Amino acid sequence: MEAKNLNILIGKKTRLRAIEPNDADLIYSWENDSSIWQLSNTFTPFSKYVVKQYIENSHQDIFQLKQLRLMIEKTDEQEIETIGSIDLFDFEPIHKRAGIGILIAKESDRKKGYASDALDILIRYSFYTLQLHQLYCNITEDNLDSLSLFQSKGFKLIGTKRDWLIFPQGRKDEFMFQLLNKEK
Repeated sequence: MEAKNLNILIGKKTRLRAIEPNDADLIYSWENDSSIWQLSNTFTPFSKYVVKQYIENSHQDIFQLKQLRLMIEKTDEQEIETIGSIDLFDFEPIHKRAGIGILIAKESDRKKGYASDALDILIRYSFYTLQLHQLYCNITEDNLDSLSLFQSKGFKLIGTKRDWLIFPQGRKDEFMFQLLNKEK
């Protein structure tokens, strides 16, 4: 995978950017949308205070926080719009790995290639800028869109955690996927 773009955080349809203070209301609405809580294993709402504190600390780099959240902006239309976020978490600089999570908030923005483009950008950033050796993600068995997305980027299934998560609808398996940087 070769980094061709001088601005590594810009793709064909999206760009990734740091969190800004004016993102507080947007992040607050996403974090408190109970319809997507199961995707992030969240079960309680976040206060505006907690979201603002998170944003105030987001200026620290990934080596301090061990995580990084970037906002996803779609750039393929007239007006640039923030449509989601993509995270690196459980950052382990010694072992050169991190987990990935992604959210495209509105149903109307899904299945249009934005998540795919944002994931391409983050993979490139992770492997070439952060010099990571591997990325991983955890996906519930019924999240077919995410399963398809990550597999299309070369993530390989490395394990199944049986009955790992409990939801009102019952227990679910969670799959763990991994992508190795073949150049490292």
